[in-house]
Amino acid sequence: MLGRLRWIFFAALCAGLLAGGVMSVAHQVAMVPLILQAEVYEDSAAPPTDHAPTDHAHTPSAMERALLTLIADLLAGIGFALLLSAGLALRGGAITVPMGMVWGVAGFAAFSLAPALGLPPELPGAEAAGLAARQIWWLATVAATAGGLALVAFGYRLVLAVAGVALIAGPHVIGAPHPLAHASMVPAELTRSFVIGAMATNLIFWVILGAACVFFMRRFARSAQEAS
Repeated sequence: MLGRLRWIFFAALCAGLLAGGVMSVAHQVAMVPLILQAEVYEDSAAPPTDHAPTDHAHTPSAMERALLTLIADLLAGIGFALLLSAGLALRGGAITVPMGMVWGVAGFAAFSLAPALGLPPELPGAEAAGLAARQIWWLATVAATAGGLALVAFGYRLVLAVAGVALIAGPHVIGAPHPLAHASMVPAELTRSFVIGAMATNLIFWVILGAACVFFMRRFARSAQEAS
């Protein structure tokens, strides 16, 4: 049992590093230029001051931003890979790379697509509701979507599938928290490009993660059998 947990952990570690690394490159290519453009609009809209600031906040350089993004993406990749690998292991039976990609798409639906339907990714300069309210809605949406997908996929009964669909729809029926007056300093076209880019990069990340989890799980499992 301990040996099985060990190779599942190492498989998730390898898959998370691979998918996180790809995600970081995608962020630098597709997302960072849009964020930098939005910051220009945000800075230009800031009210002028007549006196010098008393404190000088450190503005990270491009290299620092890239390094922090890489670290965050690698950690996220490892964390999600552990969840995905644990789910695949608990399911039992034979697993294939296409199956891993399907699980990856399910992860994308639960952690990226469903929350984005109510709270789409936002660029700097956009007004938003309170952070606590958004975090609670996001967590509830992820949990409801993941649970609903599980009921639909593994319930094997119509009533459970209907309950799963209702569970997925629940957070969107309640509605995501939004400010009373929505305003943004960023052009709508730039915001649209950012949302599309965020969804595309997240989908790529999850598909690669699902496939990599299965690949490394099978590889480590085979190595463990040969060593025993």
